[in-house]
Amino acid sequence: MTTSRRSQAARDATTVEICYALLSACFLGGVAFAVIAGPAAVWRLPPAVEDFLVTAGATVAAALAVLRVVHVLWRYGHQR
Repeated sequence: MTTSRRSQAARDATTVEICYALLSACFLGGVAFAVIAGPAAVWRLPPAVEDFLVTAGATVAAALAVLRVVHVLWRYGHQR
């Protein structure tokens, strides 16, 4: 394994890519949660249904956010 010093531009590019991955993951997760759990906030539903929608929304949002971060960083790693 070789050790080479990276330039400041390369470190900055990596930082920007990580921030982009995290911010886009938060946005995607928020949209997914709003779409799935939104009806529980808008309409009066039975408590079991509301709990299910909120739980399902949080689960799907978290999974999509993690997948988004992995996808963006994986793609960035293969471009370098």
